Amino acid sequence: MNLQASVTQAFQEKFGEAPSHIVRAPGRVNLIGEHTDYNDGFVLPMAINRAVWIALRPRNDSIVSIGSLDFDETFAFDLDKFSKGDESPLEYIKGVAWALQDKGYILQGWDGIMQGNVPIGSGLSSSAALELAIARAFAVVSDIEWNVTEMALLAQKTENQWMGVHSGIMDQLISAAGDEGRAVLIDCRSLDMELLPVPQNV
Repeated sequence: MNLQASVTQAFQEKFGEAPSHIVRAPGRVNLIGEHTDYNDGFVLPMAINRAVWIALRPRNDSIVSIGSLDFDETFAFDLDKFSKGDESPLEYIKGVAWALQDKGYILQGWDGIMQGNVPIGSGLSSSAALELAIARAFAVVSDIEWNVTEMALLAQKTENQWMGVHSGIMDQLISAAGDEGRAVLIDCRSLDMELLPVPQNV
């Protein structure tokens, strides 16, 4: 069973109805340009066919509740009153909410089921995939227009300021902007991007 079907089925079993939205964000590989993103250089990453998927529905309150099939755990918090806690997947979720709220967005609560197949600690940007999937979820339930660069920067802010990991922008930007069949040439100083085709079957 693919992950889209898996999170959809788990959502239906838990909530007794189909999800109103399904979102995803991919991991990545970088073809060339190691350590140049945080030095304002050029990188050439591409999204891969491993991703974080979330099936969800909006709530009419400020609670965010996410069941993780990978961790066999449900993470929940209140958008109106939350603070940083011990390191866990929940911190990425809260961190994205914090970055969006700090930017001035009004967020709505939601129920979700989450699953991913980007190996953690593999160098394929599992954390960026999680951050951008969470950002997508908030965007669809809170009626936020998806601006690739802004969402990537807010996810990077989550990584840098909430999680305390001083990463560059590449991981979040390719997860937000990846396009099937193409690599993305990114100027990490200006954040200009150019889509470049890759050979078929790569």
